[in-house]
Amino acid sequence: MKNSAGGPDEIKQKQLLKLVTNSFIKELKTYGVDNKDIVKVSVNVLDYVTDSNEDDPAKSNNYGSDLSIKEIQPNYPENHILSFKDVSLKAMEKDMLPQLAEWLQEPENKQTLIRFFPTTIAELEHYFFGRKDRKYFAVFYRKENYVGIIGADNIDESCQKLEMKKFVGDKSFRSKGVGKFSTFLFLYYAFMKMEFNKVFIRSLDTNIKNINLNSKFGFELEGILYQETCIDNAYRDVLRMSLLRKKWLETFS
Repeated sequence: MKNSAGGPDEIKQKQLLKLVTNSFIKELKTYGVDNKDIVKVSVNVLDYVTDSNEDDPAKSNNYGSDLSIKEIQPNYPENHILSFKDVSLKAMEKDMLPQLAEWLQEPENKQTLIRFFPTTIAELEHYFFGRKDRKYFAVFYRKENYVGIIGADNIDESCQKLEMKKFVGDKSFRSKGVGKFSTFLFLYYAFMKMEFNKVFIRSLDTNIKNINLNSKFGFELEGILYQETCIDNAYRDVLRMSLLRKKWLETFS
């Protein structure tokens, strides 16, 4: 059932679209696009929408049409592996930390929330193995390639909720569906294995690709935390989105 005009979902959608628009304009300006050219971009976007076929079933607003829980290969907890297509999750091990520490030193990560991970091996060991409210997996591509991490922070057993964090560290394996499939596997773990009720995420306002990916899994806007963090002496807004188990099951089962 659709909400009436001005309902909570419509207000949240308007906030999200406004945030994405502002972030898109910021990114254009970083590439030297001035205000005059931004107007041209907006015209091109309108042309694209007009020419596109909105009734095309391939252009679904979520991943429910091409991802199915039944296709996941669950070998957990015997060997701590979940697999879907070319992507697998394996429980984090301490010998994986040196590679992770190298990835975290990449300059591009300084402009994301990943920058707040510790960077030394000793600190990483305490972060991933010294707390009961965290549970992380290593992400593998085609079994042998260790390419990133995904997992849970702020695990709240009493309220059955957790914060999902993910990071594809090996740049050569980006744009291969790693982020999409690892997210699918982790949500399966959170909702089907842990039987939690809620998964939430935080994202910087400029991460349009990540916002779009999470929206297609069913994540909805909870709120915008204005000037929530400071990066390079500049305050940045943080977007918080969440997904409930009921919606996950309705979409992917």
